[in-house]
Amino acid sequence: MTKNQLLQYFEELDDLDEGTLSPPKRMTRKRESKKIEADAQLFVRAQELSREFKFTYKAARFEEAWLLGSLVEIAEHQWISDVLRKVKAGKEASVYLCRSGSAVEAPLVAAKIYRPRTLRNLRNDHQYRSGRADLDAGGNIIHNDGDLHAMRKRTNYGEELRHQSWIAYEFQTLELLHAGGADVPKPYAMEKNAILMEYIGDLDFAAPTLNSVSLDKDEVRPLFERVIRNIDLLLSNDRIHGDLSAYNILYWDGDITLIDFPQVVPPAANPAAWNIFLRDVTRVCQYFGSQGVKANPRKLASELWTSHGHKIIREADPRYLDAEDKKDRRLWEQQGSAK
Repeated sequence: MTKNQLLQYFEELDDLDEGTLSPPKRMTRKRESKKIEADAQLFVRAQELSREFKFTYKAARFEEAWLLGSLVEIAEHQWISDVLRKVKAGKEASVYLCRSGSAVEAPLVAAKIYRPRTLRNLRNDHQYRSGRADLDAGGNIIHNDGDLHAMRKRTNYGEELRHQSWIAYEFQTLELLHAGGADVPKPYAMEKNAILMEYIGDLDFAAPTLNSVSLDKDEVRPLFERVIRNIDLLLSNDRIHGDLSAYNILYWDGDITLIDFPQVVPPAANPAAWNIFLRDVTRVCQYFGSQGVKANPRKLASELWTSHGHKIIREADPRYLDAEDKKDRRLWEQQGSAK
């Protein structure tokens, strides 16, 4: 079985939770037979790959095949030498703590492995993709008419390209922001279904997310200002996080690290950019507000936004819009796409 086939089989079984089968209530005989075949294929592939790549982490049978298939090329390039444990299980991706290989100076690295079906069906993905050129596996803009047509038609091949574009945007954004001095993990490598990056934490514990931490009073304000500085740095690099909150900011030894960037938005090209940006700033202010920091999110967002030369799209009550007026109709469409 090829690696692409392996991922296709895993999509068939993506309703598994930590490797345990949870079949739907209604399952046709054909679907049941297909699942049994996929089960067998995954098991066989896991055995084949496990002979090529040994690791400490003992994954469940289905997870093992998916994990190995995603990491084998990274291992072959000497980026990692071992997978130690899973540190985060998410809807879009899982993160694994790995011991680095000879090609990386840091002793520990994090491997983010994406779940194909979930990313391809990300809710409201059109809101984030608007104004964004699609990227290939090398991070280059896709110009091929056949590829673009497949993505518009959402064929199986087109969905694979869309999935890869999400991953490429995250990796490219990490490279850009890390070079610009933002508090993000250092990116090391990207393969088809995985990103290898700096690990935040130590051998025993991964850095927790900010929402799960009790901050000392004297560090709340400096950390708030640090997050705002990072939001400003994103704008300087033509990026809006798009899903920023205390749930995707790591905290470790008094420092913060922003994570999860597949849905980044270009501020000048996306018609919903201002509303998405305002939402990011509002969520950050709400968290730090609960910690005692007083801030006006709309005022703060407006100051940051306009300082980079962006205009704020006015909001209007639909009762006062004229359906026959092109400007009003355009405004209505922009406000609708931002929801």
